[in-house]
Amino acid sequence: MKLFDRDLSWLSFNYRVLMEAMDDSVPLLERLRFIAIYSSNLDEFFRVRVANIRNIKQIDKKKINKRVDFDAKLLLEDIHREVSHQLGEYGKVLKGIIQEFSTKGYHICTKVDEIPQSLHPQLLHYFKTKIAAYLKPIDLASREELFLDNQAIYLVVTVESGKIFILNIPSNELGRFSNYRVGDDHYHLFIDDIIRLHLDLVFPDFKITGSYSIKLNKDADLQIDDEFEGNLVRKIEKQIQKRNLGIPSRFLYDAAMDDKSLSILAEKLQLSPEDMITGGRYHNLNDFFEIQVSNPAFSYDNRSSIIVPDLQKSPSVFRCIEMQDFLLHFPYQSYDYILQFFNEAAIDPDVEEINVTFYRMAKNSMIGEALISAAKNGKKVAVFMEVKARFDEKNNLDWAQKMKDAGVKIIYSLPGLKVHAKVALVKKKDKMYGFFGTGNLNEKTSEIYCDHGLLTTHEAMTQELSNLFQHLLTKYTPPSFGHLIVSQFGALEQFHSKIDREIRMAEAGKEARIIVKVNNLQEVSLIEKLYEASKKGVDVKLIVRSICCLVPNKNLQVKRIVDRYLEHGRVFYFHNDDNPEIYLGSADWMNRNLHRRIEVCYPIYSDAMKQEILTILKFQWQDDIKGVWLSQKMKNKRPKADRNIRAQEETYNYLLNKDKVT
Repeated sequence: MKLFDRDLSWLSFNYRVLMEAMDDSVPLLERLRFIAIYSSNLDEFFRVRVANIRNIKQIDKKKINKRVDFDAKLLLEDIHREVSHQLGEYGKVLKGIIQEFSTKGYHICTKVDEIPQSLHPQLLHYFKTKIAAYLKPIDLASREELFLDNQAIYLVVTVESGKIFILNIPSNELGRFSNYRVGDDHYHLFIDDIIRLHLDLVFPDFKITGSYSIKLNKDADLQIDDEFEGNLVRKIEKQIQKRNLGIPSRFLYDAAMDDKSLSILAEKLQLSPEDMITGGRYHNLNDFFEIQVSNPAFSYDNRSSIIVPDLQKSPSVFRCIEMQDFLLHFPYQSYDYILQFFNEAAIDPDVEEINVTFYRMAKNSMIGEALISAAKNGKKVAVFMEVKARFDEKNNLDWAQKMKDAGVKIIYSLPGLKVHAKVALVKKKDKMYGFFGTGNLNEKTSEIYCDHGLLTTHEAMTQELSNLFQHLLTKYTPPSFGHLIVSQFGALEQFHSKIDREIRMAEAGKEARIIVKVNNLQEVSLIEKLYEASKKGVDVKLIVRSICCLVPNKNLQVKRIVDRYLEHGRVFYFHNDDNPEIYLGSADWMNRNLHRRIEVCYPIYSDAMKQEILTILKFQWQDDIKGVWLSQKMKNKRPKADRNIRAQEETYNYLLNKDKVT
């Protein structure tokens, strides 16, 4: 069975992100932000995936199959080759964006001599009063080994005497850019160049001959998933502290640096040739997120959240849910209704209990504050906090402690598993109210992630959710799930069964159709089933944003959408002999989601809601502006724009007209 490599497929997705930066129809500042997203994505890829592949490669050959070691070496070569190709295009795209900004009076200076002389006195004052306080020059000759902070940027400064110095760039403390105005023109200056302009003040006894930017990525994955003994929270806290000590996974350096300095750095940092990646004059270009431009033409148009009339008019979310279910689509429709759900639960005297799962909490979470209030108001509040959510471990731990101090019962991660479900349950004496989502309970990401959420009092679904919370909180073994699809409780088998049913329909000459929309598609047995279904005549449509290990063919196409918002919802449609089943949920079709996580997928029973989902899926499948086809060579192939359909615009207008208050 032919499969794409997971990591090369991810690189194909990240290139699709870069394509948005190339697109002249995207507002200029948004193109710069896509440059920043691409850079941030690639950084994390090297910190986690490449570091893990290198760890596999370096394991004692006696402990692993030699073929695995060989494959890891080849994969790293393929990754570096593809990244090198992409970065070449990245540089050209960025140069074009910066030039276009300049023609409009906004100058992102990329050389010291581009900085107007009239700004030099202000820059000198800024350097002497602010920047200089953070500088810590290191004479390389004084160190047998050199320690660099993970992801931090530095200047390598060479002087005429032959000495080499390392100088930190305090962008975390002061920001990466300083902004100035000269007449009608705006200037955005890298802090790197403000430091370069004043190196004679840092090294007054030397004649500067060169300054070159460097950056070191380190393995940032916490090795804690399978630890069963001891205090898990304490282990995670220790691992977070050690993250800065990880093994190198990528050393970026300015291509203009001389070979002698590069060789000395490699020795001091104990780098291998494959660690060393040629870069440009600047690193950490995810810092472009800092640049703000007041001209509205440079950004996406402001878009108001769509209100839901019944929820908007009612003083009580619970009263509305008692009358009917509500399917919400974010960020198109307002996330305020989810905040109201928790706020009302906190103060409603009839609410006795609240249960919630968190995977990634907002830094200033209003939901967290509502749960604290609920506990202080005498409610029984229990939170399952996943503290193994990569790069959100500390924020989740901080919130867990804050809620625990307020009387919320906190249950931490399960050994060997991550809980990725996006669910909440509010209990009154005689009724339960459930929230089922495809995205995190996070009001910040809800502004930019496309997700779905169901508010319901469906008795069987809320009872099954209650059983799941009992399992998470007390290790109680729940009865079988008849409505929810829950990984670790037969999810994989249920998906297999539903695909097999469509195959039987096709073999019987009946209409058979499957639509799967996920972020990632990797699980081999499901891919094998999809291949089989397409060969047997099932109409299979796949919308996969990121990793896709399935290789498309004539009868099995894959659409990828990257646009203003991040497509994040997971949707599963099975035609079921003209009695369609639709599930939404948190589970991608990945090994990790179906084998090493607890996920919840939930059914949509309302015919009207099913039609809503199908309408949105139709827009996505027909998208010929932001949608591309994944080719058999893992390329992003643009369709002919004959329909001129942009799914996110169509979805917004559809929901606006459907729910508009008259």
